[in-house]
Amino acid sequence: MLDENNWFTEVAEAAGSAFSLRVKCRLHHEESPFQTIEVYETETFGNLMVIDGFTMLSTRENFLYHEMLSHPVLFTHPAPRRVAIIGGGDCGTLREVLRHSEIESAVQIDIDERVTRVAEQFFPELTESNADPRATLLFEDGIRWMREAPEHSLDVIIIDSTDPVGPAEGLFTTAFYRDCHRALAPGGLLVQQSESPLYHMEIIRGIYADTQAAGFQDHATLFFPQAIYPSGWWSATLVSRDQPVPDFRATAASKLPFPTQYYTAEIHRAALAQPAFFKRALASTQGE
Repeated sequence: MLDENNWFTEVAEAAGSAFSLRVKCRLHHEESPFQTIEVYETETFGNLMVIDGFTMLSTRENFLYHEMLSHPVLFTHPAPRRVAIIGGGDCGTLREVLRHSEIESAVQIDIDERVTRVAEQFFPELTESNADPRATLLFEDGIRWMREAPEHSLDVIIIDSTDPVGPAEGLFTTAFYRDCHRALAPGGLLVQQSESPLYHMEIIRGIYADTQAAGFQDHATLFFPQAIYPSGWWSATLVSRDQPVPDFRATAASKLPFPTQYYTAEIHRAALAQPAFFKRALASTQGE
């Protein structure tokens, strides 16, 4: 919400906290067939995209999320070639995926085309790879697309979704993960944005339990800062189809052939370290 002093505030009611940015003006507002999309020009974070009242990304800090949702999983898979991104309408994750020259195809499936069109207008740096011949942008139901995906047709699945409410709720279910498991080739990996470990531990526990029920064999959660999201601390959970999560290719990651703003081999290694409370919270889920 925007108050009379031009502060946009997202309130996390359950956590009893809020995050605010001072706004210069509202640049865009529309009601798409699926959600309310707004863009604000802020004083210190550049442009800010807000969907249904929730902060999605800003010019200043979106690299944290996009890099950590893409590079760790791609450097963990031994030979990623075929990638699907479910959600990700702002196209920042797609851009990071296509920095990897070994990627042969990357299909992005987002239900709301308007998110992409708004990103093209107000965050053009995120959409600069949309014309890459390896990229395919589809605007349809990602749950249905995954259900119909050919068996063993993907090496990596990236679930770049909003919170598990509304259109994204079905992306956090055993049935959806079972379809992902079938679509992944042997050795395949899935990674999903998994909310704040401080505020949303039950969601993370659910991802572990539901992917295990769907047949996945191993998990690893990465932690990273995310200034505009509730608590300022976020996570991505990596899931391995049929084997322990492999060690990441640290030598390749330490010799990046493309620029990053946050991701390095050292960051990757550090992001895998699990806090004590996190280990305890997951112990029952993992049968420890």
